[in-house]
This record gives sequence, C-alpha cells and structure tokens, in this order.
Amino acid sequence: MKPQRKLPPFLDKPHEECGVLGIYEKEGNDVAKSLYYGLFALQHRGQASAGIAVNNNAEIRQIKDKGLVGEIFNVENLASLKGNIGVGHVRYAKEADEPRENAQPIVTRYCKGSLTLAHNGNILNSSALKDELLAKGAVFQSTSEIEVIMHLLAVARIHSHSVENAVKKVMTQIEGAYSMVIMSPRKLLAVRDPKGFRPLCIGKTQGGGYAISSESAGLDAMNAEFVRDVEPGEIVVIEQDKLTSHKDFCGKKPSLCIFEYIYFARPDSIIDGVGVYNTRIEIGKSLARAYPVDADIVIGVPDSGLNFAHGFSEESRIPFGDGLVRNRYTGRTFIRQTQAERDLAVNLKLNALRPNLEGKRVVLIDDSIVRGTTTANLIRLLKRNGAKEVHIRIGSPPFMWPCHFGTDIPDKKHLFAVKYPQEKMCAQLGADSLGFLSADEIKNIGLRNNFGYCDACFSGKYPVKV
Repeated sequence: MKPQRKLPPFLDKPHEECGVLGIYEKEGNDVAKSLYYGLFALQHRGQASAGIAVNNNAEIRQIKDKGLVGEIFNVENLASLKGNIGVGHVRYAKEADEPRENAQPIVTRYCKGSLTLAHNGNILNSSALKDELLAKGAVFQSTSEIEVIMHLLAVARIHSHSVENAVKKVMTQIEGAYSMVIMSPRKLLAVRDPKGFRPLCIGKTQGGGYAISSESAGLDAMNAEFVRDVEPGEIVVIEQDKLTSHKDFCGKKPSLCIFEYIYFARPDSIIDGVGVYNTRIEIGKSLARAYPVDADIVIGVPDSGLNFAHGFSEESRIPFGDGLVRNRYTGRTFIRQTQAERDLAVNLKLNALRPNLEGKRVVLIDDSIVRGTTTANLIRLLKRNGAKEVHIRIGSPPFMWPCHFGTDIPDKKHLFAVKYPQEKMCAQLGADSLGFLSADEIKNIGLRNNFGYCDACFSGKYPVKV
C-alpha cells in the first residue's frame, strides 16, 4: 500500500511540489548565478531540496542537495558551475525523510550524450510505467517519478531524430500533470502537459537568450523580460538564439490548478494572463459581500491571507491592520512529536500583536482550511491576546477531495470539511462566525481570460480520469 503523504508540520497547508527553471544564453555567458537568483524567487514552491545543472560544451556539472537554496549554494560552488545552458529546481518533499537522491535536476548519460530533466507535477501512471521498466531490467536510484520520465525519454531519443520528437513519444505514454525543463547537449526544452495543470512561462534575458520559469516572478529575479506562457500541450525548443514551438498536443480544454491563484504562486506573478495579486484582492472583496460582519479590524494570516484581507477591508470599509507577526527564522528542523509541540509550533511561526487586538472584534482571513488544527490554534492565540470576537473568512471553498495532480492534499478522511458538517465547523474551530468562498464565486473572481481551471479538490470533478 502506498504510504499516506504527510503535510508539512509547520502549518496545516496544502503544498505545491516543485519549481523549475531553465536558461539558454549565448556562448561565454554563465547562467549559474541567474539560476540561483531565480531559485530564490521560487523557494516558496519547495523547501526540501534544490539543485542546479549547467552545460558547458556538452560537459554537465551539477550541485544539488537537501535544504534551502541559501544553504546549498555559495560563491565558491556557484563559480564552479560554468556553462551557458542550465536547469534549476526546488522541491517540496512528499515525505519528511525523503532521500537526497530525489533532489533534482537529474542527469543521465547514454549513447547519444546526456539529458538533464527537472519536473513539476504528478504522473498518474508512473507506478505502472515503472513496473514495466523494472521488468525490462531498468535500474532506479531514487523513489522519484522523474526517473521514470527520464528512462522513457532516453529510450525514445535513441529511436528519434531529435530530442523534441522523443518528448512527443513520451507525452503519449505519461498521464497527469507535468511542467518540465529538459536540457540536451545543444538544446533547452520547456514542456507543459496538455491540460496545463502547472504553470510555465518564457522570458527573454538581458544577454539575448531565453529563460523558462514556473512563475513570472522567477523571470523577474533573473532580470529576464516576460514573453509569454507556455501553452498547455506545447513543447518549446530553444537552440542558440532561436525559439521554435511544437503544438501537437495543444487544443484540449486547459485545467490549470486554481490553487495557484489562491495560495501557491507569489502575488507578484502573472499566470496564464491573470495577475495573482489582483485575483486575491477580488477574492477578499467577494468574501466581504458574501459574509458581512460588524467588526473593528481585518487581519490576514501571513503571507497569502494578507492580500485577501486588503480586499475584504476595501469592500467592507472595516480598517485593515496587522494582527499576526510572522517569525521568518524558525527553520525547517524544529521537531514536533507531540500535539503540544505542534501547537507550540504555531506560536513560534506566528505571534499575536496584542495592542491591535485587545477588545476588538476581529475578522481573520486565510486562504484555506485543510485539517483545521492551525486555524483553531490561531483563534485561541488571538483570543488569548485580547480579541473580543474572531470571525473567520476563507478565500477558497472547503476541501472535500484529494488532489492527484501535484498538490499535497491528504486523504479525504483527514480533511476538516469532510469530518464536520458546515454548521458544526464554526464551533469546532472556536470561531464566532465562519465563511468560505463559494465554488460558484471562485470561477468568477479575476479569472476572466476564458482559461479552464481544475477545482477538483473542491468539487470532486477531476478533469482527467484518476
């Protein structure tokens, strides 16, 4: 039986599993530092491991390890990564003790040279494909599904005239969510699955080359100018100063994960033509219209809840204020073995600003409730620090279904909204009132570009068979 994936213990939040980068510069321009800056900008997409691989005249050099970007890289080891083509990756671990071998990018050397791959998403049929490969004698060094893709790609490349044709063959074999960056000795490819579950975009560098990033904020950090998003189903090939596009798999109705706008993406990113910040402001306004309340102050749970809170305040005319202070230096290694330690972890991560809360009726806004433990702890924290009332507003519908496309949402039995009917949720949390964004409203909030979205975690309507 597949082990149950564990939510990161610090905050009871869903987590996205990766961020990918790629750069192709003109010869003589090293890309490692730019990738380093880009990975910093995408650190929110994964904090378990990070890596950079560069290509210097077909010689691949890489550094990757468990940990944060700033812990892995330094001036000395970045200087050793000489090359004008490169791939970067940040990973969120599905398990607390994932092996170092699961860090990306991964590099393989075979009869036609080398291939380097970084991936974001979840391949639905990876287990079946891996069993087939094992039966044929394939050897795996990690538990990551990216090795399955790499095996398929290497075999397909032997029988193809180009790496892009090999990618096309692999896309007929794999099912699910994937945004990938692939580096061959002479090319850099960006690949997005036909449903476009995960974001991917293209930029132009100051040196006249091209950059690929999971989010436009990554391009900004690399000082690259946003050009466009990679279309769902598109294969983008970059070679020297030329970019070509293959759209054999385009044309299906897109299903971008709607939680990119609610929580995953940085507020300064623009995804598939829609600004994340403006979307979150609109969500806050919608919550104020749907769930009005008499209150003295609106506060948000840092960081994503702050944008919703601004929108709620603007629409309701209730003043916005700071009520929770985030400690950014708590680290990832604080051990929480007991429930008391897990409760304490919330206090270490977030502390209340008593002067702004004492005697006040507070509206607390967050992006989601998964298990409910963190929300309940925050309500107790606010009331211990003098809040007279705490009214909860959530910028998404209740989680009712697990995700199969790369978002770490647990089994249904662990979801707060499944365990408790809505009329009992408020009392269970200890709140004075509770309101979720409705499933109908979320489709109309700022997402007016006629793009399709996946909201299966709320609706149970999966865009592909799982």
